[in-house]
Amino acid sequence: MESRLTDKQAIPAERRLLQSLPSLFAMLEGLAAVDRTSVQKVVITLTQGMEIDLTTFPAEDSGQIGVLKDEEALERYIYYVAGCVGEFWTTLLVTHTPALKHWQVPQMSAIGVRFGKALQLTNVLRDVPRDLRIGRCYLPERDLARLGVTPEALLDPASGIHIRPLLFQYIRKTLDYYRAAEGYLLAIPRRCLRLRLAVLWPILIGLGTLHVLGKNEAWLDPSQPSKVGRRWVYRILLLSLPVVWSDRLLRTWIGHWRRRVEAVLTEK
Repeated sequence: MESRLTDKQAIPAERRLLQSLPSLFAMLEGLAAVDRTSVQKVVITLTQGMEIDLTTFPAEDSGQIGVLKDEEALERYIYYVAGCVGEFWTTLLVTHTPALKHWQVPQMSAIGVRFGKALQLTNVLRDVPRDLRIGRCYLPERDLARLGVTPEALLDPASGIHIRPLLFQYIRKTLDYYRAAEGYLLAIPRRCLRLRLAVLWPILIGLGTLHVLGKNEAWLDPSQPSKVGRRWVYRILLLSLPVVWSDRLLRTWIGHWRRRVEAVLTEK
C-alpha cells in the first residue's frame, strides 16, 4: 500500500510522510488500548475536517473561491479540525495525570471542545485574506449575502469596512468560547505548572490576536496581517511565570484582555 501511495505523490514532504506510515502504525499498535482508541477516534474526526476542505474548496490555483454555506457549517468545520482535539486532550490528561483524576470527563471534554473552537475560530478570522487567495472562504455565504457581499468581493481590501459588523459578530462568538477556555485553565490544579502554562499561553495569544484584528480596519488586506508581535509574545511568556500560580491573578489578566477586545467592538 505504501508504494502505491508514494509512487503517485509528487510533493516530496508528503511522500516522506506516506513512507513513514508503517512506523506510525507500529507506534499506534504499541500504545495502551485506551490511548489507541482515543488516537483512532480523533484521527477519524480530523479526517472529516480534511474532507470538508477537499469537497468544499477548489484547487488553490483554480482562480475560484469556495465558501461554507452557513454558520452551522462553520461550527461543524471548527469542531472537526480543532474542537475534537479538545476532547482528545482532555481524555489523555485524565488518563495520564493523577492530579486530574477528579475531573468529570464528559463535562471537561465539552469545555475542551469550546477551547479548541476558540483557537480555530481565531485562526479562521485572522487568515481570511490569505485563505481567500487560495480559494477558501470560511465566512458563511448566508452571512455575507445578508450584507449583499459575495466571497469574490472580499478580495478587495476596501470591502473590509463594510463587513466589519460580521467580523465583530464572530469575534464576540469567539470571546464566548474563550470564557470556556478560561474555565478549563482554572480547573487545572495550581501545582500543575507546566500544564497551566500550556493552556494559558494560547488563550492570551488568541485574545491578543482578536484585539489586533478588531482594531485593524485593513483586516482584509493580506499585506497588513492581524498578528501579535514577537516581542509581545515574549513579554507574555515572561509575565506568565509569576501569574500562573494564582487563580485571582489569572482571572484579572485574562479579564483585562477580554475587556480590551470588547472595547474595540464598541468603538464607533
